[in-house]
Amino acid sequence: MSLKLHWFLPTYGDSRFIVGGGHGLPAGTAGGDRDASIGYLSAVSRAAEDFGFTAALTPAGAWCEDAWLTTAMVARETERLGFLVAFRPGLVSPTLAAQMAATFSRHAPGRLLLNVVTGGEPAEQRAYGDQLDKTARYERTDEFLTIVRDLWQGDTVTFRGRHLSVDGAHLARVPDPVPPIYFGGSSPAAGPVAARHSDVYLTWGEAPDAVAAKIAWIRGLAAEHGRSVRFGIRLHVITRDTAEQAWAEAGRLLDALDDDVVAGVQNGLARSESTGQAAMRALHEGHRSDGSWRDPRALEVVPNLWAGVGLVRGGAGTALVGSHREVADLIERYATLGISEFVLSGYPHLEELYWFGEGVVPELERRGLFDSGAAGGRPKHRTGQPFLAAR
Repeated sequence: MSLKLHWFLPTYGDSRFIVGGGHGLPAGTAGGDRDASIGYLSAVSRAAEDFGFTAALTPAGAWCEDAWLTTAMVARETERLGFLVAFRPGLVSPTLAAQMAATFSRHAPGRLLLNVVTGGEPAEQRAYGDQLDKTARYERTDEFLTIVRDLWQGDTVTFRGRHLSVDGAHLARVPDPVPPIYFGGSSPAAGPVAARHSDVYLTWGEAPDAVAAKIAWIRGLAAEHGRSVRFGIRLHVITRDTAEQAWAEAGRLLDALDDDVVAGVQNGLARSESTGQAAMRALHEGHRSDGSWRDPRALEVVPNLWAGVGLVRGGAGTALVGSHREVADLIERYATLGISEFVLSGYPHLEELYWFGEGVVPELERRGLFDSGAAGGRPKHRTGQPFLAAR
C-alpha cells in the first residue's frame, strides 16, 4: 500500500499558536499573526511538493480567503502539487462550477481535486444568500453533483430538480482528467450523497473504532450503488524526535489559550448543526467543565490522538501527537482500517511540515506505506533538525 499525503493551506493566516476559526467563527479567534500571502502559501506548497505530498487542502468560508482564486495563483508558483479546493454547492451554479474546474484543469492539468462542503452554519449560509436548511442542502448537493458529473462527461444537460434546474448546459472543454470528488459528512443525510458521488470520503480524526464504523457505513451504502469509495482522514500533527518534546509542544499551545476565548469559541460551536462538529466537541467536553484541559495528556482520546486543537478551532479538532515513530504507528493503524489518504496540518504550517517531512515521511517509507518519489517529491532536508523549526 502507498498512502497519499496532503497538507493544508492556511488561507486565514498562520501562527506559532493555534489559529481559531471555521464553522461560523471568525478567523483569528485565537492566534493568527502570520499573513496568508501568496508568497507564504507558495512556500508551504513548495515544501509539501518537495516531500512528495499529493495536494494541499484549501478551505472555504467567510473565515478565509477564496479557495479558487488563491489556489489558481499558488499553482503558478509550484510545479506538481495538486490543490484540494473546498467549495460549497449552491453558491455558484453547477454549470459554472463545472466550467471553473475545467478551466483550472486546463491550465494545471491533473492538479485539481475538489472537496465538496455541503454547507457551513446557517448564519454563514444566509450571509451568502443561501436560505436552505441542512436537509435541503444535502438534497441540493446531490442534484448539483449529478449535473456536474454529466457535464464533465461531455453531455448536454437538461435537468429539473427540487432545488436546481438547467437547460441545455454544455461545456466547450471537459476536464482531463476529471477531478476526483472528496466529500465529508457524518449526518444520516450525508451518507447516501457520499455513496453516490464521492471518490474519496473524508472524516475528521476520531478514534480508530469510530473511524472504522464510519468506513463500514459509507462502504455499505456505496456497494448498494455498485460503487467503491476510497477513504481519507483530516488531522493536525505535532511530531518531534521524542514523545516528551511533542507533548511539551502540545502543552505550549494550550498555555497560550485564554479561558474566556475557549469558552466563547465553544459557545459558538455548540450552536453548530454539524454532526461531525458535535463529535469533535464531545472529545474534550468533560475536560472543559472541570478545567483539566490545561493538562495536554487529559485531552488524549486514544494514545497519540489529541483533542486540544478543537478547543478554539471549528472543524478538524484532533492532532497526532508523539515521536515520529508513534505518529507513524497511528497512521499505520488508520491505514489498516482502510484509510488511504491523510490530510494533515500543524502550527505553524511551514515548520510543522518540515518536522513531519523529515521525521515521519522516512519512517513511513521504511514501512512501505509511502513513496515520496511517486508524487515527484524531491526531499531536501531529510535528517537532523528541521531547518526552521529550531528557531
